[in-house]
Amino acid sequence: MKNREVFSNLITIPPVFIRLDGRSFHRLATCWGLEKPFDTRFSEAMASVARRLVSDSGLSPECAYTFSDEISLYCTELPFKGRVEKIDAVAASFAASSLTIELGSEHPISFDARIIQITPELAVEYLINRQSEAWRNHINSYCQNLLIERGLSRREAAHQLKGMTSPDMHELMFRAGVNLAETPAWQRRGVLVYKKRKSIRGFNPKLGTVTDTMRSTVVTGRDLPLFSSPAGRALLSGIFDL
Repeated sequence: MKNREVFSNLITIPPVFIRLDGRSFHRLATCWGLEKPFDTRFSEAMASVARRLVSDSGLSPECAYTFSDEISLYCTELPFKGRVEKIDAVAASFAASSLTIELGSEHPISFDARIIQITPELAVEYLINRQSEAWRNHINSYCQNLLIERGLSRREAAHQLKGMTSPDMHELMFRAGVNLAETPAWQRRGVLVYKKRKSIRGFNPKLGTVTDTMRSTVVTGRDLPLFSSPAGRALLSGIFDL
C-alpha cells in the first residue's frame, strides 16, 4: 500500500523556510483570555516555541522569526531526506505541543505548515516581507480593537478598516491617544530567535595547549531593527552567512 500514499515521495532541498500558522487562534484567544490588541504572555510563549524549534525539534533551523500566530524557520539542512510531508508534519506538531506546554492550554492547538524554497540572498527579502506583514498586522489589530471597543462588531470593524490607508489608520489611533510608532518593538517588528556563534578559549589537557573552539548559543531578539535598514540587513546577513 506504500505506493498509494499521496505526496510521500515529494522532496525539497535546502535552504528553505518552513512557515507555521496557527489555526483558529482568534477563537482560542478568547478561550485563553488574551489581552487585546496584543498579549505579552502569548508573545513570550510563541517566542519560547520558536526557541524550542531552533534548539530541540531536530529540524535545526538557523533562525526562527515570529509575530502574531506565525513562525518562519530558516533551514540550511533538512532531516527525513528532505521529505516535505514529514518535515511539515513534525514542525506543525512540535509547535502545537510546545505551545500547549507554554500556555498550559486545555484546548487543542494546531498549526499548518508549508515549505518556501529560497536562496540565502532571497531569505533576507523574505524576512523583510514578513516583518512588513507584522507591521500591517500591528496597525490593523490596534485599529480593529479600538472600533470594537466603540461598539462595532468584528465584521463591522473589518469593513470600516478595509481600504483605509496606513496614514489614516495612524491618525485614527493618534486621535485616540495612541502613537503606533511608540508601541513595543516586538508588536511592530516581531521576534527573532537565532543561533549566535562565538569563539571560546580553553585549555586542551590532552595536547597541553590553549585552543579556540566555536560554540553556538540561541539568542532571542525582542527589540529588532527594521530588516530593510542597514542594521537589519547586517543582522540577517550574519545569520545567513552572506
